[in-house]
Amino acid sequence: MPAINIEDLSEKDKLKMEVEQLRKEVKLERQPVSKCSEDIKNYIEERSGEDPLVKGVPEEKNPFKEKGGCVIA
Repeated sequence: MPAINIEDLSEKDKLKMEVEQLRKEVKLERQPVSKCSEDIKNYIEERSGEDPLVKGVPEEKNPFKEKGGCVIA
């Protein structure tokens, strides 16, 4: 699907695109932020034990550990 250059469209075409987008968005199910934030918090807390950013990466599995030191004599 080729990209559409908005500047090349007429005002009528721009408004049609906007109306189409709004029609799509109005069909989406919405939830209060208070509910969503609680769900996100629970999701994160449930998986924090397996998250390498929280518990760290074991040295033997760390692809970025230094292989050897550098000595300047």
